[in-house]
Amino acid sequence: MTKSFTPNDLLRYIYQEMSEGENELFVQALRGNDTLMQDYLEMLSTIGQLDQLILEPSEKVVKAILRMAKSTGLEKV
Repeated sequence: MTKSFTPNDLLRYIYQEMSEGENELFVQALRGNDTLMQDYLEMLSTIGQLDQLILEPSEKVVKAILRMAKSTGLEKV
């Protein structure tokens, strides 16, 4: 019986969270399933793009947080 792999399994493989046995089965499945390979490549690409994002809060949000901290005395922590 062939195991079906899910998007969660793809993530577990990419982030090296599979056991050695699962890893071997997954690699075999990648070699024999073009759709799974395409999903894998797309997920790698997406993760690569997300890793390049630089996220920063807006100045408005930072000022609001600082005002709130000042009003509650948290700025002294």
